[in-house]
This record gives sequence, C-alpha cells and structure tokens, in this order.
Amino acid sequence: MPARLKVFVPLLLLVVACLAGAVGAGIAYRSEKRLDEVKRHLDETIFAWMGGCEDDSAFYYRIVSPVILIEFDHLPGIIFDNREPSRRHVHTIVRTPNGNDYGRSLLLDHYRRHDHSHAGSRHARGLE
Repeated sequence: MPARLKVFVPLLLLVVACLAGAVGAGIAYRSEKRLDEVKRHLDETIFAWMGGCEDDSAFYYRIVSPVILIEFDHLPGIIFDNREPSRRHVHTIVRTPNGNDYGRSLLLDHYRRHDHSHAGSRHARGLE
C-alpha cells in the first residue's frame, strides 16, 4: 500500500468495524474477528467513493476485499418526495465474498432456529 494512503487505514477500519458489527448476535466477537480478517487483507482491499463530500451530499461507497464486501448508498425516496438520492434513504450491504449465502433465505433460516410463535402468528419453528 502506498505510504500516502496509509493515513486512511484507521478510517477504513472504523467504517468496517461499525458496519460489520451491526448485524446479529455475538456482535462484539464477530466484529473483532471480522476486523482482524480485514486487517490481514488490507493490501488486497479496494475502497471506492462516488458523490460529494459536503455535510448534505448524497454519496456511495464500496469496500471490497477477499473477506468482506460493504456497500453504502444514498437513494432516491420511495415514501419521500425526492427523485434524486438523498441522505434520508440509505441502503447498506455487508457480505462475505463466497460466503455461501447468496440466494439463501436468511430470515427463514432464523425462523427455523428460533421459535417466534405466539398467539395468531405463523412464525413457529420450521414453518415456511
């Protein structure tokens, strides 16, 4: 990695730590483990940015490495009345490349492992 880019590494790792740790149980352990994996692959990591840098600018970024894929995107409104991307509508993706989860119903997997049944609900274990 060029020396001029090393100043940005702590910021990149902060973004990864925030987003990679924001999903699921065991957050602290998984976030720390994921961050260690990302650190080992920093020389193979790509960061891309598109958009403005002002406080009210919409933007998109993507972090790609052999061990993590992160995307963050400001989008046009659906319920809001804006045709251009804005900071009011955000989508994020955090995935493990080749993590064998593409096309899998993660919500259904969750329902199969954890009983959410209560009166009037069909979310009992194993129901589809």
